[in-house]
Amino acid sequence: MANDASTVFDLVILGGGSGGYAAALRASQLGLDVALIEKGKVGGTCLHNGCIPTKALLHAGEVADQTRESAQFGVKATFEGIDIEAVHTYKDDVISGLYKGLQGLIASRKVTYIEGEGRLSSPTSVDVDGRRVEGRHVLLATGSVPKSVPGLDIDGDRIISSDHALKLNRVPKSAIILGGGVIGVEFASAWKSFGTEVTVVEGLKHLVPAEDENSSKLLERAFRKRGIKFNLGTFFDKAEYTQDGVRVTLADGKTFEAEVLLVAIGRGPVSQGLGYEEAGVAMDRGYVLVDEYMRTNVETISAVGDLVPTLQLAHVGFAEGILVAERLAGERPVPIDYDGVPRVTYCHPEVASVGLSEAKAKEIYGADKVVALKYNLAGNGKSKILKTAGEIKLVQVKDGAVVGVHMVGDRMGEQVGEAQLIYNWEALPAEVAQLIHAHPTQNEALGEAHLALAGKPLHSHD
Repeated sequence: MANDASTVFDLVILGGGSGGYAAALRASQLGLDVALIEKGKVGGTCLHNGCIPTKALLHAGEVADQTRESAQFGVKATFEGIDIEAVHTYKDDVISGLYKGLQGLIASRKVTYIEGEGRLSSPTSVDVDGRRVEGRHVLLATGSVPKSVPGLDIDGDRIISSDHALKLNRVPKSAIILGGGVIGVEFASAWKSFGTEVTVVEGLKHLVPAEDENSSKLLERAFRKRGIKFNLGTFFDKAEYTQDGVRVTLADGKTFEAEVLLVAIGRGPVSQGLGYEEAGVAMDRGYVLVDEYMRTNVETISAVGDLVPTLQLAHVGFAEGILVAERLAGERPVPIDYDGVPRVTYCHPEVASVGLSEAKAKEIYGADKVVALKYNLAGNGKSKILKTAGEIKLVQVKDGAVVGVHMVGDRMGEQVGEAQLIYNWEALPAEVAQLIHAHPTQNEALGEAHLALAGKPLHSHD
């Protein structure tokens, strides 16, 4: 195996997704000599098969819903249907523009970009298509792929993953979605807007089960109103082909039939056969184990992103990649507080949160030390204008800081920026209440909620 022209990089990164390219850009900015290895397209899952394309589909669905419902705003419009090829063109144009911009960024930062399938060959080297790339440090950032369940074969036609769903050349008349987490409810929302009859199957007792239970219940109520069906609390048993679709049977014997079955039970790490274990890297169920500074048990190897058992979010990958780059450059980065990371599910209505759920806060601080307040968006002028319903729920340690913000409603993802400042700066309700929020905005609802929690509600009842 030939070395790469005797060059020894300061940092060799295996994987060009969110975590990998963020580390490359920041490390290069800090003066490190960086090699970035990617077998597909830089940008990874988020840009090409995740965050960006799904949100484009969801926005197309939003436009479809607004067209159907325009008469309630005094606007006459006729909805003639979904041109799925045109939707894909719009989606792909968004991806293409961002992809070109990212390629330009990497070139401008003088990162050595190596296209090819890499494999860790030692604690300080990666082999790429017959070429050995040496580094003083190696960052593993090989990401994740859609998961399935044992015995359920994804064929890409009737039984599909999210990757297939993003490229589907038709709008299915009916769909069963296995999994009621973020991926499942986002596709349920988009497809319903496109005209698909949707049934979500979730084995746990609520949709978006990682969220505060109140948020889950609000989303379930909204989905019922939209005509999105769901079955909760019973696990999947088997799937079989029918004459023109798929039949799903649950553990209790209940069956559902549809044109397609989308398997949306989450994503698993890409680590098998890449030389990690041979190099001595500690693993657990395919994940690479790391400490709070993203260091593995091997001194010269770090890992970030979906490959490690932290939140599978692109912005978490960015932060982890930046942390590694700054640590290697001699900076003193602060470990990530994962509770303080904003989380958004971009269905209609959106679900956004940061911090602890009420249940988790009670578990940590004690039930008698936790206060929760709900502010209904019915009292918010801009939400009335938009005709969106929902709530903002605050979780506070009694006489102390706000430790959780949970929001349900259209555009709530745009409000989570202030919410994360409130949590991460350990703000008291009275401190937020004294800030002036613009009127009329949905952002104002956050201020109103804190006014109420501080004991001086304005547009809400005592």
